[in-house]
Amino acid sequence: MPEQFIRLRIDSLNEGMNSKKDSTSRREGFTLIGSSRAGIPVPDAIYLNGLIWPGALEYGNVGGGARADDNGVGEPTALAVGLGRVVGCGNTAEILELAGPGTEITDLAGRRVVPGLIDGHIHAVRAGATWDQELHWTGMPDVASALESIRRAAATASPGAWIRAVGGWHPTQFQEGRPPTRQELDEVSAGHPVYVQALYEVAVLNTAGLRATGLDGFVGDPPGGVIQRYPNGEPTGCISGMGGFARCLEMMGARNDDAQRASTTEMMSELHAAGLTGLVDPGGFGMPPERYEALFDLWRNGGLSMRMRLFVSAVDAGMEYQQLNEWLRHGQSQFGDDMLRLIGIGEVVHYGCHDFEGLDPSFAIEEGAREELLAISRRTAQRGWPMHIHAILDSSIDVILDCWEMVNREFPLSDLRFSLAHADTISRRNIARLRALGAGVVVDDHLVFKSALSEAAWGTEAIRRAPPLADLLAAGVPVAASTDATRASSYSPWLSLWWLVAGHSLDGVQRRAPEQCMTRQQALRAYTAGSAWLSFEEGDRGHLHVGARADFAVLDADYLTIPTDEIPAITSDLTVVGGRQVHASGAITASIPYP
Repeated sequence: MPEQFIRLRIDSLNEGMNSKKDSTSRREGFTLIGSSRAGIPVPDAIYLNGLIWPGALEYGNVGGGARADDNGVGEPTALAVGLGRVVGCGNTAEILELAGPGTEITDLAGRRVVPGLIDGHIHAVRAGATWDQELHWTGMPDVASALESIRRAAATASPGAWIRAVGGWHPTQFQEGRPPTRQELDEVSAGHPVYVQALYEVAVLNTAGLRATGLDGFVGDPPGGVIQRYPNGEPTGCISGMGGFARCLEMMGARNDDAQRASTTEMMSELHAAGLTGLVDPGGFGMPPERYEALFDLWRNGGLSMRMRLFVSAVDAGMEYQQLNEWLRHGQSQFGDDMLRLIGIGEVVHYGCHDFEGLDPSFAIEEGAREELLAISRRTAQRGWPMHIHAILDSSIDVILDCWEMVNREFPLSDLRFSLAHADTISRRNIARLRALGAGVVVDDHLVFKSALSEAAWGTEAIRRAPPLADLLAAGVPVAASTDATRASSYSPWLSLWWLVAGHSLDGVQRRAPEQCMTRQQALRAYTAGSAWLSFEEGDRGHLHVGARADFAVLDADYLTIPTDEIPAITSDLTVVGGRQVHASGAITASIPYP
């Protein structure tokens, strides 16, 4: 990258930063200081001899486009970082010339570098509260391995402690194609209650778990749940339904703030190891303001290493407008800083509009729910907040877009970043309507587990377009990418990227048509700049051009060239947020002295 271009980008950045009251803040920007070349800061660190994928320089249709990511000057091999920003991205020789006596230089030995991944829809606040109490079965190949993880956990757990794997896995990932049985759980649990929940489909308890929850002697079914029974009435150990899951989870008890903070810190560490530097939390079920206290404590005390962006949801059915209006009255969109920000309203905007996994053919948004959705959408736009709403079925999307189009006549939505979550069955007609509103879509990989069930509900032609990735990109709709973890899907961004690229589900079948798959570059754009679009930050994050925040991951395998089936196994050898290393596997050890 020519010196003239580097200086132009730095000067442009500082012109904006110097207009702020604190132009020397290490958090929000930097002033040009002593440098090895006139007008260019001395880097704090240089990473050289790598394969740098800098990402999209254009910020319009962040999901697509054919423009070369390297800006037409060849693939960069080195990155310079200063005061939390990228100050150089180019070939190793020219970037090395920027070094000064205090510059730390790291040899990447040919590893692939990508902008830090940003999960555009992950229930991280809820997951963080109990992360360190749970088993995570991402990548678990068979029932025997899952049972062995329970055996190991039971061997070290305190007496009577629950052993649990709450979501993020599904029987289709196991060679046996089934979950563990009650009897198998009994054999490995050594007296501990055990609860393993496969997404939101079914949960299995061992005998001690049935006893601890009172389900062993329960007459009938709990509200909102079903207890599976043998012909003699004895529970098999399997339960289903949101009410049944909630009853079991409530029996496990609440945690104090100290425990939640420690657990959230552990979660961030493990997500950094996957290459994640940012998360967008969509709110969701059961997320009143009190659920955010541990996260805000971490933020206030400088304990956040992950950039967090928050949408907030309604909690109680029938109280949606009142509860969301309280957020709108007393909160401010964009409140926070570069590590934590409140963004908008979502994903549960109205319970009568929430079509869950889209598997109920009788679901329809009724007139009363539609009118309240319209009122909430209008109030949200009036306050200038983004909205992010769950919608799987095209019939649901039809009603949502009817409301948004009515609001748009009074309060234009084009600059508010309204978005749909999932949109698996969106029609071409509704894609065009979405584009006209300037709204986006956050796609995810929940169908990697449930394509067979969804095909049975929607039909073969619908599942071949689920989701219609190529149609969205061709229409110019902003596309972000996510997992919808940690209960409805795995937390692995690489499993999601594999799903977007390959279209295979874990049962070995490719149901999405190849022409509706993304290229690897398109998927990576969606997982970086695409997700940054949701919080108006695609100019600042999600790429590694000069002036961007220095958030990146150094991968243990080259995502752009390895066989497609190896993508889910990728991890990060080094993850950096704002120029600070937040994860290191130990594989990168070579350091080069300042020349």
